[in-house]
Amino acid sequence: MAAKKTEALCGCELPTAGRKALGVDPEIKASNLRRLSRVEGQIRGIQRMVEEDRYCADILMQVSSAQEALRAVARSLMRNHLAHCASHAIRTGSDEEKQAMYDELLEMIYKNAR
Repeated sequence: MAAKKTEALCGCELPTAGRKALGVDPEIKASNLRRLSRVEGQIRGIQRMVEEDRYCADILMQVSSAQEALRAVARSLMRNHLAHCASHAIRTGSDEEKQAMYDELLEMIYKNAR
C-alpha cells in the first residue's frame, strides 16, 4: 500500500486562505511583475523574429535572455518562499508538516536545477 503524500502547508498562509503567500514584500512583488512584463515583451519580440525568418543565432540570444529573466523571477520567489513559508513551517510545524515542506523544497530545487 502506497504511503499517503502530505501536502506542505505554507507557513505564511492562513488555514482558510488556500495556498497563498502572505509574506511577500511589496517591492519584490513589483520588481517581479516588472520583470515578467519585460519577459512578455521579449517573447512577443521572439515571435516576430521567427515570423520574419531572422538569423537563428539572434533569435537564440533573445531566447537565452528571456530564460535568464524568468530564472531571476524564480530565484526571487524561491528566496521569499525559503525566508517566510518554509522557515516558518520547519520551525513551528508538526513532524508531518516539516517533512512535507522538506519534500516540497527538494522537488522545487530539482525542477529549478534543470
